[in-house]
Parts: sequence; structure tokens; C-alpha cells
Amino acid sequence: MTTAYDFSATDIDGSERPLSDYRGKALLIVNVASKCGFTPQYAGLEQLWRDYQDRGLVVLGFPCDQFGHQEPGDEAEIRSFCSLNYDVSFPMFAKIEVNGDGTHPLWQWLKQQKSGLLGISAIKWNFSKFLIGRDGKVIKRYAPTDKPESLAGDIEKVLGS
Repeated sequence: MTTAYDFSATDIDGSERPLSDYRGKALLIVNVASKCGFTPQYAGLEQLWRDYQDRGLVVLGFPCDQFGHQEPGDEAEIRSFCSLNYDVSFPMFAKIEVNGDGTHPLWQWLKQQKSGLLGISAIKWNFSKFLIGRDGKVIKRYAPTDKPESLAGDIEKVLGS
């Protein structure tokens, strides 16, 4: 059976990163963008990372430029923006595609595991979120409008008390 830990992706610094590095951790995987109405969610994602990383949560940010050209920069610009504006310290990856022929394999798998509203698998916009359990299986998919702070209850359940 495939789990999130079976995939790898290029990190924002250009190194291939196996997600098996996070085996046994809960993951919150998010497609992010720097020039989106939801961009302020970076602050909430960073807060979740800071609040829960010691208990086993890892937030993973995947920049994507497929929605309204809202992530136009290169990796260096994205890293700088995230650091300067939101003090992002959670792991960030290189820009990817989440829909279409060039969809990253991780995102193909995520969409197969949990469809969105009305059973549609396509990612609708930036800041779609997937919560992955410590076993590497998708637990829940969240809409871009779901604020990171609203996920705390589900994260608590996944991490255990």
C-alpha cells in the first residue's frame, strides 16, 4: 500500500528530499502561493508548525503557480518572501504542479486518496491542505478557505494527547 512516505520531492534549496525522512510524523501538506488572497495563511501554518512540531507534526509547503499566476517567483524569491513576511521555518519545496499533465506524483496520490467538494479530485485553488496520519495515510482534505487555526482539533486527534 502506498503512503505519503513513499514519495520524494525537490526541496526549495534544490535537493531531493524523501518524505520517508518524516516517517512516524503527522504531515500537513499545503500548496502555497505568495500573491494570493489566502497568502496570510502562512502565518497560521507557521503557528501550527511551532505549536505542534515537538509533538510530531510537520507542515510541508509546496509553492504552485497554477492559479491566477500567484506564485510567479523562483525558489530564491519564494524563500525570501516567506522568511521576510511570515518568518516561515517549516519545510518548503520547489515549485510544483498540482493539476494537469505535469502534476507531481505526490499530489496525484493525495487527490486520489481524498476528493474535494462534490467528489471532484482537482485542486481548486492555492492553500488546499491534506492532513496525513503518522502511518502516512491521508486523513482529511481541507479547502483553501479552511484557516490553519481551524485544523488544530483534527491535528490534536492525530497526534494523540
